[in-house]
Amino acid sequence: MNRLRTAIVVVIALFGYEAGSGAQSVDRPSAASASGQQNLVQLRQMIDGGHSTEALKQLDALATQHPVPAGVDRVRGVALYSQNRFVEADNAFASALKQDPHDEESTQMRGLTLYRLGRPADAIPLLEAAHNWTSQTKIDPSYVLALCYLDTRRYDDARRAFATQYRFPPDSAPAYLLAARMLLRREYLPVAQDFARKALELDPQLPLTHALLGEIALAGEHLPEAIAEFEKERARNPLEGSIYDRLGDAYTRVGDYTKAQQALQQALLLEPNSTGPYILLGKVFLKSQDPVSATMYLERAEKMDPGNYMTHNFLGQAYRALGRADDANREVQIAQKLRSADEPKLEAVQ
Repeated sequence: MNRLRTAIVVVIALFGYEAGSGAQSVDRPSAASASGQQNLVQLRQMIDGGHSTEALKQLDALATQHPVPAGVDRVRGVALYSQNRFVEADNAFASALKQDPHDEESTQMRGLTLYRLGRPADAIPLLEAAHNWTSQTKIDPSYVLALCYLDTRRYDDARRAFATQYRFPPDSAPAYLLAARMLLRREYLPVAQDFARKALELDPQLPLTHALLGEIALAGEHLPEAIAEFEKERARNPLEGSIYDRLGDAYTRVGDYTKAQQALQQALLLEPNSTGPYILLGKVFLKSQDPVSATMYLERAEKMDPGNYMTHNFLGQAYRALGRADDANREVQIAQKLRSADEPKLEAVQ
């Protein structure tokens, strides 16, 4: 009996020890994993706070752990992306997707990174696969996907993607009008015009359709056509201040300064806080050889928005016409600095 009891105690001790050892062997990786995930959350906060360099150092340390916490490559990609190191970010997101092909954030971010690298065709499949928002989404993937479609000349697909972003039916008049505006922004004028006309065909009463057609005509220097479209929009939408502003611009370009002045004064009454009509009135009065009136409107525009280089450029011309050489030189220098600051800079691909 004593021998049996001893055997039972030994067996219990052995199995108890092994169970305890097993529990410890499971708990330790679990605790390490939880700690690693907590570290990644803190590192994301550091990146969002502008401390991506320090975050990358800590990510290097996490990468030496065994096993490496899940998500390290994804967070590394986010840090590198925030520093505009797009080639390295792409490599990090690609590595994250090898580990987890269903990682939506890495899919989105790699698509966005490829777009920033000038590879829209490569970005499209990724953005198509992850077009929904996640908890970490900061840029609407539908918008970036639409831009990729534009860059690859897939205009109808771009229309559908923009429509998704704004929750418009993809074949509706608003969808065509929205796409036309985006195409105008990219200076794809013929396609923009086709889409705007399609919107008008689908809904002849759709607001701002004639205005957009006028903008497209103005961008192509088809001035009589632009004026006709703006006049149609004014008849339908008489309290929209921007229409009068655009009309004033069009009349200025054809040299009808009286109608330009009238339209721009009307724009000011409707949109007194917009600098555009003030700047254009300054331009009109300069063309009309009235630098005193030009100065009055341009100085007002400069107070409202001192960072507009066109205002300073026209002010320089007005001051020179008034014989105020020092003021003219100052304004020209400011205009040159502002314009230089606004010019796009080429980023070195790292």
